[in-house]
Amino acid sequence: MLNAFERQVAFRYLRPRRKEGFISVIAGFSFLGILLGVATLIIVMSVMNGFREELVGRILGINGHMHVYAAGGDLDDYEALAGKLRPVAHVTSVAPMVEQQALVQANGRANGAIVRGMSGDDFAALPLIAANIESGDLYKFGGDGVAIGQQLAWRMGVRVGDDITLLAPGGAKTAFGTVPRAKAYKVAVIFKVGMYEYDNGYVFMGLDAAQRFFSMGEKVTALEIRLDKPDNASIALADLKQAAGRPVRILDWQQSNASFFGAIQVERNVMFLILTLIILVADFNIISSMIMLVKDKTRDIAILRTMGASRGSIMRIFCLAGASIGVIGTVAGLLLGLVFCENIEAIRQAIQTLTGTQLFPAEVYFLSQLPAKVEPGEVMVVGTMALVLSFLATIYPAWRAARLDPVEALRYE
Repeated sequence: MLNAFERQVAFRYLRPRRKEGFISVIAGFSFLGILLGVATLIIVMSVMNGFREELVGRILGINGHMHVYAAGGDLDDYEALAGKLRPVAHVTSVAPMVEQQALVQANGRANGAIVRGMSGDDFAALPLIAANIESGDLYKFGGDGVAIGQQLAWRMGVRVGDDITLLAPGGAKTAFGTVPRAKAYKVAVIFKVGMYEYDNGYVFMGLDAAQRFFSMGEKVTALEIRLDKPDNASIALADLKQAAGRPVRILDWQQSNASFFGAIQVERNVMFLILTLIILVADFNIISSMIMLVKDKTRDIAILRTMGASRGSIMRIFCLAGASIGVIGTVAGLLLGLVFCENIEAIRQAIQTLTGTQLFPAEVYFLSQLPAKVEPGEVMVVGTMALVLSFLATIYPAWRAARLDPVEALRYE
C-alpha cells in the first residue's frame, strides 16, 4: 500500500515546475487522449446498442418472430396447419398473411412497395402500428381500405380518403401480352413507425382482398408466428417443425434480418478495435512523459535513495504519478460519454441546425432519431481496460527509476 510520503511525492511530481513545462504538455495530451478515447468508445458502443434495440423493436413490432413457408410455392390448407401450431409451447399467435411486391400509383407518381395482406384483427394487434397511427381509423381497414406509411403518403401526395392504384407484376394473358392487374384502393390508415423502410415501402390490406388481387385463391404466402419472447425462437423451432406434420420452411426473425444485425455487429467490433487504439496512443504518451520525468528527477531520486527510500518506494511513487493521469482521464471520459449519450439526440439536432446538414438521414440509417443505449457491463469493461492499460504504461518508467544507482547519479553533482 502507498504511504503518505509516497503519495505526497507522487502528487508533487504531477505539478511540475516551469522548467518541466514540456513534460506537463505531454502529460496533458495523455490525459486528453484517454478522456476522448474512453468517451468516444462509450458513445459508439451505446449508439450501436441503441441501433440494434430500435431495429429489433421496430422490426418485431410489425413482423412476427417466426414465419412458416411451404416447402415449395404457397401455403394451402393454412387454417389446419395454423391449428396444429397454436398449441406449441411459447407460441402466442399464428396469423396467415399474403406478401407480394406491387407498384403504387397516385397523382401521376409511382413507387414500389411490399403489399402485405392480413386480417383486420391481426393488423390491429400489431403493437407498432396500433401505437403510431397518424390519421385514419383502424376499423375502416379491410375490404377496399388499405394502410400506408407516412413517407409513402407524402411521396404519393395522398391523404386518408384518397385513392391509390396497385399494379401487380403478374397479370392476365391477352393477345397483346401479359397485362398487369390493377385495382384502386382507398387509403383508410396512415401510420408512422419511425423506420424509413416501413414508412415508405409497405402497404397493408385485408387478407381476402390480397388473395383476390394476387389471384392466390385460398392460399397464403406464410403463417406469421408470435412468441412470448423473441429469444425463444430457437427453442420453439424443433417443436414447430414436429407439430406441422408436413415439410415446411421456418425462418426466425434473426435469419430474416441477418443482413441488418450482421452489419451492425461487424461495424461495432471494428469500431471498438479502432477506438481502443486512441487509448493505446495516449498510454504511449504516458510512457514518454514518465521516462522524461524520471530523467529530469534523477538527482531527486538519488537523494531519496540516500535518505532511506527503498527501490519499491521509488517505483510506487512513479507508478502513482503516471497512473493518476490514466485514472483521472478515465473517470472524466466515463462522465463525458454518459452525459453525451443521455443528450445525444439534442446534440444531433443542434449540430444539424448549426451546420445546415442532415446527420444520420433516415433513408440510410432506417431510423428517424439517433438512439443510444448504455450497457453498464460495457461501461465497466471500457473503464477497466483504460485503467489497466494506463497502469501497465507506468511500469517500465517506474522500474527504470527504481533501478537508478544513487552513487552514479550524484557523482558529478
